[in-house]
Amino acid sequence: MTDFAKIPDSLFRFREKKPTSEADTVAANQLTFAQDAFRRLKKNKAAVFSVVILILIVICAFLAPLLAPYNPNAQNVPFANLPPRIFGLPINGLNGFEKFRGEWVDQYALANVPAGQNYLFGTDAFGRDILSRLLYGTRISLTIAFVAALLDLTIGVLYGLFSAMKGGMTDNIMQRVLEVMNGIPSLVLVVLLLLVFHPGMLSIIFALAISSWIPMAWLVRAQALRLKNLEYVQAARAIGVSPVKIAFSHILPNMLSIIVIRAMFSIPSAIFFETFLSFIGVGMKIPNASIGTLLNDGYKVFRIHPTQMWIPAIVLCIIMLAFNLFADGLRDAFDPKMKD
Repeated sequence: MTDFAKIPDSLFRFREKKPTSEADTVAANQLTFAQDAFRRLKKNKAAVFSVVILILIVICAFLAPLLAPYNPNAQNVPFANLPPRIFGLPINGLNGFEKFRGEWVDQYALANVPAGQNYLFGTDAFGRDILSRLLYGTRISLTIAFVAALLDLTIGVLYGLFSAMKGGMTDNIMQRVLEVMNGIPSLVLVVLLLLVFHPGMLSIIFALAISSWIPMAWLVRAQALRLKNLEYVQAARAIGVSPVKIAFSHILPNMLSIIVIRAMFSIPSAIFFETFLSFIGVGMKIPNASIGTLLNDGYKVFRIHPTQMWIPAIVLCIIMLAFNLFADGLRDAFDPKMKD
């Protein structure tokens, strides 16, 4: 055996440290699922632009009492059916002039409107400012849409999750109840509610509360049935974790992305539903305004004063398109199989 005590220290030397290349380094900071989804979302320019537009619309709508230049329900019949007049914009149709018998006529001068008084979007048949009514009407439509999304996130998620976790006869009964409720047309349901309640926001919200969350409940149930049979859920059940904790700690977090996407798609659907009801006259009651009532008023005078219908129609299209583009962006961002 070699006697290591007799080896001189001069024969030992430290190994030189080689410079570490960038290829050998390992990134210390790993992205979470939410951070990775946000990174994907930022790359979708259409979704980011839609978010900016939606933020501006929501701010303007919910600050309507501060931003509206006039009382939305105040009537001024001498100033009825005025065209838009945007100060400093020399474009016929947007400068107070309106075509009458082939000639452009200054309607503000004919109505003796003061020089400093402008109606950016014009007035309706009762002389009410369309811009003010549009701000208040957009707030009502967005409120109903956000209530529909809240119902999706509460009733729909809890109902679907409970049905999937219980299973068996309870699941069968709950699903048959959903099928019966889904078979009732929403329009018939609203008309029946009008026999009990007056037309307005309350009737629309009740109609949404009865039927709007059903697709969310089906979606959550299907995802929960798939997740409850995975290995980590079975392991949690084997060690004695309660079903409630399994549902809210193991199953629900793993389908939050699908729930958020579905809720985002439900918002434009609710806006369209409210607009349709108000347009046919069973939605918001007079004199309250919504996008649907503005479209209904503009439709009656479309041949003579087309801007009264075009303006709320354009706002409705922008809101619907922005919500759908944002929901599409979220769906792509939450999809782990998406290629950068």
